Amino acid sequence: MLDSKTERSAVPSSSEFADDAEMFELAPVSLWLEDYSELKELFAQWREAGVTSLRDYLLEDTARVATCSSLIRVIKVNRKTLSLFEAEDLSQLVGNLDRIFRNDMLKTHIEELVQLWDGHTEFFGNTVNYTLSGKRLDIQLKGSVLPGHDARWDRVLIAIEDVTERETARRQLAASESYARGLFEHSPVSLWVEDFSSVKHLLDDVRRQGITDFRVFTDVHPEFVTRCMSEIRVIDVNRHTLELFSAPDKQTLLMRLGDVFRDEMREHFREQLIDLWNGKIFQQREVVNYSLAGDELHLHLQFSVLPGYEKDWSLVQVALTDITARKRAEAYLEYLGKHDVLTKLYNRSFYVDELNRLERKGPFPVSVVIIDLNGLKAANDQLGHAAGDALLRRAGEVLNKAVDRPSCAARIGGDEFALLMPGTDERDAKVVVEAIETLLEVNNQFYTGLPLRFAMGTATSQPGERLEAVVKRADLLMYEAKRAYYAAVAG
Repeated sequence: MLDSKTERSAVPSSSEFADDAEMFELAPVSLWLEDYSELKELFAQWREAGVTSLRDYLLEDTARVATCSSLIRVIKVNRKTLSLFEAEDLSQLVGNLDRIFRNDMLKTHIEELVQLWDGHTEFFGNTVNYTLSGKRLDIQLKGSVLPGHDARWDRVLIAIEDVTERETARRQLAASESYARGLFEHSPVSLWVEDFSSVKHLLDDVRRQGITDFRVFTDVHPEFVTRCMSEIRVIDVNRHTLELFSAPDKQTLLMRLGDVFRDEMREHFREQLIDLWNGKIFQQREVVNYSLAGDELHLHLQFSVLPGYEKDWSLVQVALTDITARKRAEAYLEYLGKHDVLTKLYNRSFYVDELNRLERKGPFPVSVVIIDLNGLKAANDQLGHAAGDALLRRAGEVLNKAVDRPSCAARIGGDEFALLMPGTDERDAKVVVEAIETLLEVNNQFYTGLPLRFAMGTATSQPGERLEAVVKRADLLMYEAKRAYYAAVAG
């Protein structure tokens, strides 16, 4: 039996009740005192009717959720609640609960009800409410059946914390991440996210060994470049990368990187390492890769260690822009600048440049063959220019097969051609001329119509002789052969 002193202390005084009321009223969070007794009675009816899973029962007909909510009676709220929900008093708040609890709240309210159904006297939830002016409130809710009211649930305290600012920041971060991911995935250039931290460790180890000239080091140890390539870890690639490299998916591409980065790529990567050694963590260069289908890809590479990762290079972005079409166009323009389109031989401009180069650098002796296509004017006059063009194309076929680099064949006039043969003496030059005569016979057997005939003059440089003089000698010999040809035809 309790003594009188203990009895008196167990019964709260009026001042203590007043203190509790004041703490409720002045609490810095929104507090709601509610009566859930009718809800408890409804739960009992549903159990008697055979309901076992409240969640399934409510989801089967969401109108039942509204029924549950209508049975909850608000007894009182504190000042923070009125200010948070923009209500002047309790009656205005209670009269507009349908404006406060709507839309997003259904799912979380079901979870709160399920917690009570399962026998918990406390329940939690994160949901969305609205102020009376319609402003969205992200809230964190905690409810508790007050001690002594477990049997009836007639006193339940609800604490609501406004977490709108936090949730807004979280949504903005998620939206920002989604936006960034979208930019990455749908970028019109190939993007690679890579980890170069192991490469940095390797470079740091070499530096600690006292190496100062990294270019010389890689000349002596080419295997180091290969090792660095193998240490790169690809974290992610975007969709355009898969399209560019003809890869069905990321896994296939990453498993076949050896097919992508090969041949010329090793030297490109070596230059990339040298730049990194010298502290250049943003780089641009043109490289050659290969698609999984084996197609050569000319690419403009932009390499960047991302901000914040300068110390370990653990996050690197590589952007690859396909410039294959441009490089092909440049190559074709370069080809046009040096070649005759009709015969596929070098043109006069290249011939002049090559003659000047050989004059300066050799190697000597240099042999020159000047060739004239016999009968071109007659073909043009009698059969038309199409027939003459056909003869010129055939001449190109023969002369292209007659010489190999460093020798070259050029069309230097309408029906005039020249062979420049560095490091070729008179005997070797004669062998080339004989080869041309054999090719002419084969060509004439293959093609019907007009025969292909050459007038040729050959000269080989003498010590100290200018190549211009050699060309003149070959030219004179060609004209002698041409006159002999036409004399024979006339006779």
